[in-house]
Amino acid sequence: MVVINNKEIFKYDKEYYVNRGFFLGGIDEAGRGPLAGPVVAACVILPEGWEIDELDDSKKLTQKQRERLETEIKKAAVDWAVAYCPPKLIDQINILEATKMAMVMAYQMLRVKPDLLLIDAIKINYFPVRHFGIVKGDSKSASIAAASIIAKQARDRYMLELHEEYPYYGFSKNKGYPTKDHYERIKTYGPCEEHRFSFRGIS
Repeated sequence: MVVINNKEIFKYDKEYYVNRGFFLGGIDEAGRGPLAGPVVAACVILPEGWEIDELDDSKKLTQKQRERLETEIKKAAVDWAVAYCPPKLIDQINILEATKMAMVMAYQMLRVKPDLLLIDAIKINYFPVRHFGIVKGDSKSASIAAASIIAKQARDRYMLELHEEYPYYGFSKNKGYPTKDHYERIKTYGPCEEHRFSFRGIS
């Protein structure tokens, strides 16, 4: 359901549609900071003029808000895709390059290709389409905010599944992030293959 909303986050995307006439997509990632699990990127193309209450950077939302918004975003989106870059590859090419790779993969997985992409903070020189890196884009652009929610939800579900395989690391609660409890569990049990051995505190 479309809900009229005057938040600034929707105005940013409208300027690109109205003033530039591009078919617009947004990209964001989840999981650059954790000690374990993949970095996940999502690419989302929202319909022109689509608005909904509460849309914002996923980090500012509650779990219930993200769940509701994820459903509405996927229902309304022209297209969306999610890509994962695993820990072993993160260790091989570093987290920034792995993040960029996941973003490019998410774009490539789209059935509908946008003319222009807005990306949260990152500029990728080898990206196959025109794009702009927007600092704090997940708080400024509706498309990027939508991508941040899709990516966050996808990664959280992945970590919940990972918890079933490695219950002693507490992935269901810490989602792989560097919490005190997570560090203590690593010291007790040692790292597993889902940990990022290039990160401080793991190797």
